[in-house]
Amino acid sequence: MDFKVGDKIAVLDDVIRGKVTEVHPTKIVIEDKDGFSYEYAPKELVIIKESQKELSKFSDIDNEYLSEKIKETSSKKHVPNFKTNLKPDKLPPMEVDLHINQLIASTKGMDNYDMLTLQLETAKHKLEFAIKNKIPKIVFIHGMGAGVLKTELEYLFKNYNVYWNDASFQKYGLGATEVKIYQNPKK
Repeated sequence: MDFKVGDKIAVLDDVIRGKVTEVHPTKIVIEDKDGFSYEYAPKELVIIKESQKELSKFSDIDNEYLSEKIKETSSKKHVPNFKTNLKPDKLPPMEVDLHINQLIASTKGMDNYDMLTLQLETAKHKLEFAIKNKIPKIVFIHGMGAGVLKTELEYLFKNYNVYWNDASFQKYGLGATEVKIYQNPKK
């Protein structure tokens, strides 16, 4: 991507926007609205051609690095090899908060294994409830942590006829997984 002095830009992995003040072969110097200068590699920047609203749709971003990142994250989705009978549904998903303080009043006398077991049993119970009651989507809020609960949840989901992916970043951040349930057709 060719940057020119005066281009409006945004930083990919930060909330910094500004104008290009210097262009070098391996770095671009930008200045934000408060007058602070920053140096970035060209692959970390995108040119803003339109408004911020358009930027959020990725329609005005011309950056190979970002395109690769989007393809990489979309290829990580777990998609089973069977036909689905899901119909698009406007209902909000069922939310299950698996934070331990939401499940019990006190963790006194419990070790990490006990807490993880309680969280997984709760998730299993809620998932089976949703399947039984034909609820099409559930969001399990597990938080960030070390990723143990998220990994165990993915292992649990493999035992069911479901598709899962990271839940909406805007609503839940990085600490939630959305599960879509494939319902068997009525016979």
